[in-house]
Amino acid sequence: ANFEFPLFTKSNERVDILLNAATRRGTDEVVVGVVGVGQDITAINDSQAELSRLANDLQLVIEAANAPIFGIDTNGTVNEWNRKAAAITGFSREEVMGKDLVRRFITPEYQDSVGEVLHKALQGEETANFEFPLFTKSNERVDILLNAATRRGTDEVVVGVVGVG
Repeated sequence: ANFEFPLFTKSNERVDILLNAATRRGTDEVVVGVVGVGQDITAINDSQAELSRLANDLQLVIEAANAPIFGIDTNGTVNEWNRKAAAITGFSREEVMGKDLVRRFITPEYQDSVGEVLHKALQGEETANFEFPLFTKSNERVDILLNAATRRGTDEVVVGVVGVG
């Protein structure tokens, strides 16, 4: 079994230890002790904490940005929608998440061209300064100048597109 715990050095520095412990048995199968193997995982934990902090910082930047930012997955459904996108369109994050961006929020005459830009971004070909109209909740047209960037997972596989207007 694995067990994680803090250990403090003589100089009172914290070291995170991952301990794997197993029973030690004699030739007659009677328990005679415990064998433990410990590993210092302090650097791993510190790296994970820093990555978590950076991810949180990036999320805050996206949310607070003074530009509409949206994201879609590889199926074209919305998976990111910041406050500015909500303010411009009148659609809350909850209203757009999981919806088809192009078919639901782009004016019909631009659906093919916007779909093509997003499709290219899903293939790794990014686009800058592409102008297109969005529908607002009150069915008004809002022109957006879009930069579409490919989103990749940790394995570098394309997971979607992020658009910044």
